[in-house]
Amino acid sequence: MGLLSRLKAKATSAPVGLPMAEQTVIARYQLSSGPNGTSTDIHSLATLEDRLIEAISAARVGEFDGNEFGTGEVTLFAYGPDADQLFAAMEPILRSFPARPAHVLLRYGGLQDENAPEALVEL
Repeated sequence: MGLLSRLKAKATSAPVGLPMAEQTVIARYQLSSGPNGTSTDIHSLATLEDRLIEAISAARVGEFDGNEFGTGEVTLFAYGPDADQLFAAMEPILRSFPARPAHVLLRYGGLQDENAPEALVEL
């Protein structure tokens, strides 16, 4: 189940009026070729994901949720109670991945909060 599906499921089951505890970090990278990149991109992304899972777990700041491929880019999803702490654990690894252009969206609120603040970081 992807991040948005999981957040929507949690949002519909959460009591009305209570804020969502999860914040989100979404990283997007342009791939080198085609809608899903090359086989080298796929292998490199698997390594990147393993490193992110390890870093997020070690820092105890959230959970890596997976990826989505499409339109020549890959999007990586992670969530936790504090987007800044989550990004701090992920940032060195995200910056080390060579695909560019790339950026990270930090979202400081639940999916249902249309006014949740966001920050965009260029990598």
